[in-house]
Amino acid sequence: MCKRELYTVITGASRGLGRSFAIECAARGRNLILVSLPNESVSQTAKELSNEYNIKAVHYETDLTKEFNVISLAGWIKTNYQIDMLINNAGVGGTKHFEEAGFDYIDIIINLNMRALTLLTHQLLPVLKSQQKAYILNIASMAAMGPMPYKTIYPASKAFVSSFSRGLNAELKKTNVSVSVAYPGGMATNPEIIKRMENYNAVIKSTFLSPEKIAKICIRQTLLKKIVIVPGLANKISRLFIKLVPEGIRLDLFRRSLQNEMTLKSV
Repeated sequence: MCKRELYTVITGASRGLGRSFAIECAARGRNLILVSLPNESVSQTAKELSNEYNIKAVHYETDLTKEFNVISLAGWIKTNYQIDMLINNAGVGGTKHFEEAGFDYIDIIINLNMRALTLLTHQLLPVLKSQQKAYILNIASMAAMGPMPYKTIYPASKAFVSSFSRGLNAELKKTNVSVSVAYPGGMATNPEIIKRMENYNAVIKSTFLSPEKIAKICIRQTLLKKIVIVPGLANKISRLFIKLVPEGIRLDLFRRSLQNEMTLKSV
């Protein structure tokens, strides 16, 4: 099957890093299946990329926190398309006192960041294995490197993505499918995030890169079958910092920074 008939699936593709992945893949001549929540203009993104890069781009709008929707998406893809790359980018986080977090807040993070990623990978793996070469790119986070107060659920969910990805890659070592996991830091994707960045300590600030830069690094290294992708020198240094600095000191630094963030949000 020729390359032009193969598609790349990208979840969370309407904005931020997901949209940057779509642009980067389109620029490389890859056909696209763009997945997003309803009413996020992903159809327009698909149309624009199709016209600009002379590729095929289709879209699918659904809420991946619902198990039925994930299975329906996978079934639609398996019925209609051949894919050679799956980018599990969709994810959500937040900053709250754990005891003040509502059930929906907890459930959405767990279901989107862990269950949807796992189920979609499971359902699409047979299609990926049927190609000559295929790739899975899962998006974790620098937050996966260790616990963080006031973001207790998000880092834990991304640590799951990290462990799942590396274990699956080892399991698929003798197959045609490689699994990469990326650990981006923060991204300046909108004015609200940019404003919050101003209140972070120097260590956290240093890990921020643009979504476009992260997408370029991740796609290039995924195609090279690199297992662990840490975009940017500052993130590599930050990863070393996390490994070397005692956990108690790290937690105290994060606690102060995130307490400040929550105080400013409540003003």
